[in-house]
Amino acid sequence: MRQFDQPGACVVCLDPSLTVQQANQEFFRQFDDDSSMSVCGRDFCDLVHPSAQQALHHQLSRLADGTRDRFASQVVVVGAQGTAFTSALTAVAVREGTSHVASLLVVLRPVAGGQELDMVTSRKKILSEIEARILEGIAAGQSTIPLASRLYLSRQGVEYHVTRLLRKLRVPNRAALVSRAYSVGVLNVGSWPPKVVDDFVK
Repeated sequence: MRQFDQPGACVVCLDPSLTVQQANQEFFRQFDDDSSMSVCGRDFCDLVHPSAQQALHHQLSRLADGTRDRFASQVVVVGAQGTAFTSALTAVAVREGTSHVASLLVVLRPVAGGQELDMVTSRKKILSEIEARILEGIAAGQSTIPLASRLYLSRQGVEYHVTRLLRKLRVPNRAALVSRAYSVGVLNVGSWPPKVVDDFVK
């Protein structure tokens, strides 16, 4: 992996079960406090934000079983100190011969502006149970009155909690609230109906 020691680029080799086998020094600097042994042997998907784990596992599994040759995406990864940042991920299947996938090569590069995620990820449990249910309802397209009926709240009660959500995520309206919640990983990527990641609920 030494040939991949470029500033800012994390390069990691996974076996077909998606377990970390080797990585370059930048990867260990970002994801490991102690020694390379504590990261090697871990499931790579454990290193990304909980909201992205299911979708990433699905994509990597398609590489491992030979369905795809490569894919690129943006993911929220969680570093050694618990800080989260957005990275551009590229993954390639490395084949033995013509068919068998021997390993996966994954490259992570930081995306400009990713540090903005600290606002949410540094304060894990930011939503009450009722706020989480309201956010899920808004993301599913429900308006105030159906939400109030489903959650046994008054219309004013729903509006109160929506206002609190707008303040917490620092956005001006409901559309921006949903967009922001997905972008920082509060809402689970790839699930319908929308679901708040449990890690964010008090």
